[in-house]
Amino acid sequence: MTAQIKLPEQNLVLLVGRLTRDPNVAFTQKGQAVCRCDIAVNRRYLDATTNEWKDDTVFVPVVVWGAAAERCKDRVKKGTPVQVEGRLTSSEYTDKNTGQTRKSMQVTARRIQILESGAAGSYHNDVSPAAKDDVPTTDVMEDDVPF
Repeated sequence: MTAQIKLPEQNLVLLVGRLTRDPNVAFTQKGQAVCRCDIAVNRRYLDATTNEWKDDTVFVPVVVWGAAAERCKDRVKKGTPVQVEGRLTSSEYTDKNTGQTRKSMQVTARRIQILESGAAGSYHNDVSPAAKDDVPTTDVMEDDVPF
């Protein structure tokens, strides 16, 4: 009999990047705010074959819920530098053009911090929930999402 190893369940994502478009804020049928945006995360590296610096950019979809979603609407826009802390989530949907089932991954943000440097180089403007109650405790079904 093979013993199974118990692995700790951990799903934590921490990204720093810039918004690629203005956030889209809407409300579910139950009145909960949901904000969707995308961030571009850059990685600069030295190409060993050409000895040139290159950029590798990843575009990451982000979803924010509750009061933090409403604050994003007023405080962030395309080009805003942010730090996103959250968890990786996946979903399935049916492509309207082909009828095929597709899968997508996104970061469900627990916290978004705007990274605008102050006079002393400090960062400020946290749009994350002030209270734990602002974060949904259950997953929201795709039927509840208005877009």
